[in-house]
Amino acid sequence: MAPHNDIVLFHYTFSPFAKRVGLLLKCDNMYLIKLSDRVLQPPALPREDINALGVKYRRIPIMSIGRDIYCDTRLILDKLEEKFPSGALGASQPDQKALEKLLEQWTVDEVFVRASQLIPPEMPLLKDPKFAKDREEFMGRSWAKPDLINGRPEALAHMRQFFGLLEATFLADGRQWVLKTDTPSLADIHAVWPFHWLAGMRGALPPSLFGKKNFPKVYAWIDRFSKAVKEAEQSAPKPTTLKGAEAVKYVTQATFAEPKGDVDAEDSLGLKEGQYIESWPIDSGSNHRDRGQLFALTRQEVVLTTQAKIGHRDIHIHHPRTNFRIRAVDQGDGPKL
Repeated sequence: MAPHNDIVLFHYTFSPFAKRVGLLLKCDNMYLIKLSDRVLQPPALPREDINALGVKYRRIPIMSIGRDIYCDTRLILDKLEEKFPSGALGASQPDQKALEKLLEQWTVDEVFVRASQLIPPEMPLLKDPKFAKDREEFMGRSWAKPDLINGRPEALAHMRQFFGLLEATFLADGRQWVLKTDTPSLADIHAVWPFHWLAGMRGALPPSLFGKKNFPKVYAWIDRFSKAVKEAEQSAPKPTTLKGAEAVKYVTQATFAEPKGDVDAEDSLGLKEGQYIESWPIDSGSNHRDRGQLFALTRQEVVLTTQAKIGHRDIHIHHPRTNFRIRAVDQGDGPKL
């Protein structure tokens, strides 16, 4: 088996949220040096590699560092910034950190919801009944072509508002980057990713409403960002693509990346260390819930211990607290540890 580094990213190539993580990884070569492994997954369930790790969470991407599994891009980006501080792109001043988080919340919870409604119905994948059914179960709305077409006008109205906000506020003074930095920062990544994704998707945005004539500052910013990412890619080592079974074996034979955490005694849920819990996202993919014993609980994340189906070794699954629900379950409902 070829030598591995610590980080493994499970994703499929056109996932917009995987691209969000990829933008961070590409903007600083230090991350790419450490990211030697990626595991391509099918765009629709089942995903046998992730299932073999004992993970029920269904969204893409997930990231492993050793036997710690990180779910949701909010948490993944935070962990990369935390674990590799010499390559971090985040701000150091409290007011700028606050702006980063507000931009992240805006694009993840509001902008992307509308952006996803602008995927052209003519795309080949949307003609696949299996994919459409998978997305309906995932997002809780119809992906039938007539419904996608009927939803476009409203989504376009919101997207014009979002483009206009950037044009008239953050970028109005001609700055190159959101925080007036010399190079792209984490704030740019949090803000740009859904706009970058849509601008590169043929047929998503009608030229009569969007483009350099309508929003010159936004499109210039997107172009600068694309150029910066391309330059970073050219000078960075290429990540290795692993086969699923190889990646599962590597993850399950690794050590844990994080030491024992604390369970916040003041947390309003009143949970105790070792208690059986389940945790799941409440905004999408809510039918897929991870269960295990509570290992750590903070204001930012919950960590539970469960077992991989291959090798039967303990793994730690990390979920963010934002837009996730946690509840106690009976021991008989949890995995056998």
